[in-house]
Amino acid sequence: MPLSEHEQRMLEQMERALYAEDPKFATALEGSGLRTYTRRRVYQAVAGFLVGIALLMAGMVAKQVWLSVVGFLVMLGCAVLAVTGWRKAPKPGEQPAAGAPHARRQERQKRSMMDRIEQRWQKRRDEQGGH
Repeated sequence: MPLSEHEQRMLEQMERALYAEDPKFATALEGSGLRTYTRRRVYQAVAGFLVGIALLMAGMVAKQVWLSVVGFLVMLGCAVLAVTGWRKAPKPGEQPAAGAPHARRQERQKRSMMDRIEQRWQKRRDEQGGH
């Protein structure tokens, strides 16, 4: 369901406020870092898998068993990389190492920031409801 024009404006205001208050956190939410790296790794594994299919087919056409075996091994290796990369990718907003002390501190800071954003959002909704 698409956002209304008013909701889009409010979302843009929230994004600008987030960037103004904590640019590092806002950049982290964009997906830079581990999530982008794992996504790129999965895409590379998919491309490698397609190369493996091409090698397998070329080996069959040229009647070279060794080339087909190499193609199959490339496909297998890339499939394993894609699956492990996909499973290791943190979900949006998730911290990569939740057990580390610095991660817990960051989680508290993030939570307090989210509380402030929620309070501001609630205040704006209340102000708009009164007009």
